[in-house]
Amino acid sequence: MTPTKTTLPILAALVCMTACRTDDASTGEATTAGPSTAATDTTPTSTTSTTVSTSTSTSTPTGTSEPTTIGVSETATSGGTDEPTTGAPGEAVGCDGATLLAAPEDTSLAGPWPVGARTVKVGELTVEVWYPAELGSDAGAEAVRYDVRTALPDAEKDKVPDAKNPWQDCDCYRDLPLDAGHGPYPAVVFVHGTAGFRSQSLELVTHWASRGFVVIAADHPGLWLKDLLGSLCNVPAPAQKLGADISSLVGAIKVPVGDLGFLKDHVDGGRIGMAGHSAGGGAIKSFGGVAQVLIPMAAGGVEAGAALKSTLVLGAQADQVVAYTSQQSGYDSSPARKRLVGISNSGHLAFSSLCSLQNADGEDFVTIANEFGVCGAQLAGALFDCEPTYTPDPTNWQISNYASSAVLEETLHCVDGDPFAGLQAKFPEVGEYQEAL
Repeated sequence: MTPTKTTLPILAALVCMTACRTDDASTGEATTAGPSTAATDTTPTSTTSTTVSTSTSTSTPTGTSEPTTIGVSETATSGGTDEPTTGAPGEAVGCDGATLLAAPEDTSLAGPWPVGARTVKVGELTVEVWYPAELGSDAGAEAVRYDVRTALPDAEKDKVPDAKNPWQDCDCYRDLPLDAGHGPYPAVVFVHGTAGFRSQSLELVTHWASRGFVVIAADHPGLWLKDLLGSLCNVPAPAQKLGADISSLVGAIKVPVGDLGFLKDHVDGGRIGMAGHSAGGGAIKSFGGVAQVLIPMAAGGVEAGAALKSTLVLGAQADQVVAYTSQQSGYDSSPARKRLVGISNSGHLAFSSLCSLQNADGEDFVTIANEFGVCGAQLAGALFDCEPTYTPDPTNWQISNYASSAVLEETLHCVDGDPFAGLQAKFPEVGEYQEAL
């Protein structure tokens, strides 16, 4: 959905709810690049790093995707620097001798693990964990289906009937046993954007889990959809404390107890990556003292930190919410080792599931919410940058998975090689790629 002139001031205010404040956590500030009414496709400026490779593509994909959007819940329905070596057939060795299953070299392909999913509490945060499960444990299990209505304010969530609900189906399974025969697994903290929710980028987080990562994501108070819509409908929103939220998740990974006790001795708290979309990408920018890999999406760049080894800036070149120039300038200001991937003809939500959430009638969530009188839906819809002429979501996800998995595995699995060498040949929809290594 393209913002109109009447919704743009509201859009700016909504994004600024996260972009214009400083968090109270000492480990990071929650800030994002400011919104823009138009995305530009400016040719990138050269970097001054020791190794730089810059390329620009003007090819435009021809596929289309129907606009769709929103929501979330969970209901089940139907450290070291050692280089990896190949172990037994089907096995691989990661950093510091971690035992892994061999994953496809093409990082856009799912890994060998079935994905388990658990909903847990970390303090007051509702958190989802996706993780590598025992091989074969998914046989006969029913896949998880997330109910996006639980991301609506309490007074609104029962307005949409089951038959009209855009269920979010997951290639994951509730409470499967963790694959304790391999690991320890690095962790990835994912932070959703304004009016998002913990499963908003389901195709990415489950992909990482299938390739040997424990992925953790929370519904962030004051930022997620429920609180945003509530604030538009006379329900006071709690204060955002994104830095503190992220620090709590990191602490839970490093010392997994309680609901996360099943991860004890199986997650590597010394190897952490972080990814965030939009406001979530701004929230992780100052966590280079904790994370070895940072991946801001549709946001800006990152700051240097003692732990930080690699950065991937992902951008959508037709973004109508945060202009692509914010990713270009963010890349320029980020410390090496760094990469920039810009997807041509794609919008702000290219790195999420939101534009593809539809009900059985092919209706997107904003349409559904307006039909049933969900308070705030019309105004919140200004944030949902979905156009039928954009690059199709499956292509966006494939590119995002390829680039993000490659960066995560390079540092956190100690995988050698350069998978980015053929990036634009494999994906002509990549309009720009830069690196400074």
